[in-house]
Amino acid sequence: MDFANNSRKAISLFSSAGIGELGLRSNGIEVVLSNEIDARRQRLYQQNFPQAKCVLGDIRLKKNEILGYLRDRFPSEDWFLVYATPPCQGMSTNGAGKLLNGVRSGERSPIDERNRLIIPAMDLIAEIRPRWVLFENVPGMRNTTISDEHGRDVNILKYVERRLGPEYVGGGEVISCQDYGVPQLRRRLLAIYTRDSGGVRHFNQSGFTFFPDSEKKPRVTLRDAIGRLPPLEAVEGRHSRKEFHALHYVPVMKAEKFWWMSHTPEGDTAFNNQCVNPACGFRGNARHADIREDGVWRSSGATPINCANCGALLPRPSLLDKTSGKRRLLRGFHSAYRRMKWDEPAPALTQNFLYEASDNKVHPTQTRVLSIYEALIVQTIADYGYDFQLDGNYIPSTLFADVIGESVPPKLIDMICRMMMRVSSP
Repeated sequence: MDFANNSRKAISLFSSAGIGELGLRSNGIEVVLSNEIDARRQRLYQQNFPQAKCVLGDIRLKKNEILGYLRDRFPSEDWFLVYATPPCQGMSTNGAGKLLNGVRSGERSPIDERNRLIIPAMDLIAEIRPRWVLFENVPGMRNTTISDEHGRDVNILKYVERRLGPEYVGGGEVISCQDYGVPQLRRRLLAIYTRDSGGVRHFNQSGFTFFPDSEKKPRVTLRDAIGRLPPLEAVEGRHSRKEFHALHYVPVMKAEKFWWMSHTPEGDTAFNNQCVNPACGFRGNARHADIREDGVWRSSGATPINCANCGALLPRPSLLDKTSGKRRLLRGFHSAYRRMKWDEPAPALTQNFLYEASDNKVHPTQTRVLSIYEALIVQTIADYGYDFQLDGNYIPSTLFADVIGESVPPKLIDMICRMMMRVSSP
């Protein structure tokens, strides 16, 4: 179908703080309505996209309000895009592990109800029939099964395609962000559907993919991204360089953790640290490993914390058990208390990137996690400009971590929107 006007209006669902929408804005696509359930995220969204109508609340309860607003304000609009990022906890690897444990304990249903939020989203999409539909989520979305509105189990993408109907073409592809100039090892599922005549031609001519190899960019490493920034260490007095940038600071580590991490080589975990007793220096102590039990990965509890040669305490994660009075190994996977590598993209940022115990989150050579400013660079948010201040003050660090960790790099959305704009019919 060709369109008579050049409308470039969009609707955002499950909007969070609107970080992905920076990619829309850079292409002149105007978000006129967003829906988010969390009030703090919605306030950030409204501040950064003041022209948008922000509907706060559960999409299942707000669906009719959203449709009513769109019918009243835009009765004849040819919507360009609906952009939706449904909650991913029920689809992610971490979410799947928690779900499995919950099912086994009898505390949860095998079908995660959060995955069914796609149903009211599709109700809205089926009603307004945009030219483009973009879903962004974790790779696990491809294999996620939901119970539809009739109680039938169905693959979530098959459900989307059924609700859209034959007028739309498209599908879901898993891409690696590092292939498109993002300095981060982050894999995402992008499901794109279109009924725009130009979009349909592009999809057919490109071999049924929206992401040809010609769009790929040279890899950007962590050193490329943040290697020239002022150094920090997670100790009092050296943990902040706010004169360089207000967000270039890190939490102070406890002295014991700093000891563990200061002896950890680039790319390795503190669980593998060897003897630092000057009289010994034995390098053959057993390394850490994960074990699989009953289909669930668990951290090994057999990793030694004392040197097998001299008996000295190793700089490995351990604590003094108050009950027994003895030191014991902390629980943690091989990815915990691990340094990143300078000459690779950063591991995927999560909502726990401010914690050294989280997966692969410690700076390659400085003993600390990434600063918030560095996280904005790695997530490509710093390239687009975004105001994280509310009421004249920066938001709390925990909210920074939440909205950065759950966001999609806007550079990726920018690339997709450029493609949409380039191939769309007039």
